[in-house]
Amino acid sequence: MKINYFPLLALLVFSLASCGPAQETPAKEMTDAELRAHANDLAHEYLITDGHVDLPYRLKVKNFRLDKEYLGIPIQTDEGDFDYQRAVEGGLDAPFMSIYIPSRLQEEPGESPKLADSLINMVRGIAAAHPDKFRITTSTEQLLQNFADGVMSLPMGMENGSPIEDKIERVAEYHAKGIRYITLTHAKDNLICDSSYDTTRTHNGLSDFGREVVREMNRVGIMVDISHVSDSTFWQVVEQTDVPMIASHSSVRHFTPGFERNMNDEMIKRLGEEGGVIQINFGSTFLDGALRARQDSLREVFRERLAEAGLEYGDEGTEAIEQAFEQEFPTLYADVETVADHIDRVVQLAGVDHVGFGSDFDGVGDSLPTGLKDVADYPNLLYTLLKRGYTDEDLRKMCSGNVIRVWKAVEAAAAP
Repeated sequence: MKINYFPLLALLVFSLASCGPAQETPAKEMTDAELRAHANDLAHEYLITDGHVDLPYRLKVKNFRLDKEYLGIPIQTDEGDFDYQRAVEGGLDAPFMSIYIPSRLQEEPGESPKLADSLINMVRGIAAAHPDKFRITTSTEQLLQNFADGVMSLPMGMENGSPIEDKIERVAEYHAKGIRYITLTHAKDNLICDSSYDTTRTHNGLSDFGREVVREMNRVGIMVDISHVSDSTFWQVVEQTDVPMIASHSSVRHFTPGFERNMNDEMIKRLGEEGGVIQINFGSTFLDGALRARQDSLREVFRERLAEAGLEYGDEGTEAIEQAFEQEFPTLYADVETVADHIDRVVQLAGVDHVGFGSDFDGVGDSLPTGLKDVADYPNLLYTLLKRGYTDEDLRKMCSGNVIRVWKAVEAAAAP
């Protein structure tokens, strides 16, 4: 039997590149300036994954075309939360590109897979146009090699399983196209399961077809993502899957009471017991229940203002009302400390081996916390965590070690 030594070599490279200083200096012995410098060093020394970056759909909405006019958008731009230059500044090595499929498309057969293929091809086109900067990444082996080579990995996750429609064979087809996690649903119940945002409860969790989808994802090697699903769906997926799960971009419900989109304490504990990882969403309304309540209240006030003017949201002519409303009620934000609070809670409940980063950059609009406004700001989060007493090894696990462990377990369990 021929032995392939490359995975062992790649793991050795990753271990050497991310093991931190031989003798770690406790944070309490560093000055603030030294601690900030150390956080920045770690951000560039460790492999950093982000479970959810919505760059592809942002570019799609802006009519992205892969020609000279648009070729530079992923490299350097003042728009959005992600570009190559800022990602390098922040130490980001592997942003999972979200293949986001709006729930409205599932009402029309063929529309969801059409958009999915378009976004997948876009990501592939970006990597092909800039091979010195980006590589499509479909395995942990490739991920580690890209890190050793100094090239940014572009793994892909599908946000909403609706492109599968009712065709189980598409699970394997999307694996072949490069999809490495699937968020089972999004804002509405679909053929697979119920959504946390939907009150219909079509299946009271997973459908029979959804159970088949989860089994097939296990078989082909696609991570099961339980962000967006209803609580009942989560508990049924736990019993259905044979491998650890991820929550690619969710936060902790303890801080946002009543917001089912986040995970409650019991779910986080069970996710940890099953070996999974919750990757914390950076959106302010995912982090602070008071800010979320304020936003919900203001949304109703704004709708009343529009109704008084004889308008509805999205109509032409609302710009002046919107501007006046924003001046009267300026946006409030969470901060990087709040993100650290969520990480603390997960560590208390499940342990440091079960938390990571899932920013939702380019997906949560103008709601990102102070200190984490774009992909250049990961060192700010590492600095905050170091101040709270986390070790370099703890941070290595959060940055990527935990997600790599889950991804490798899913790869190992997949059928040959």
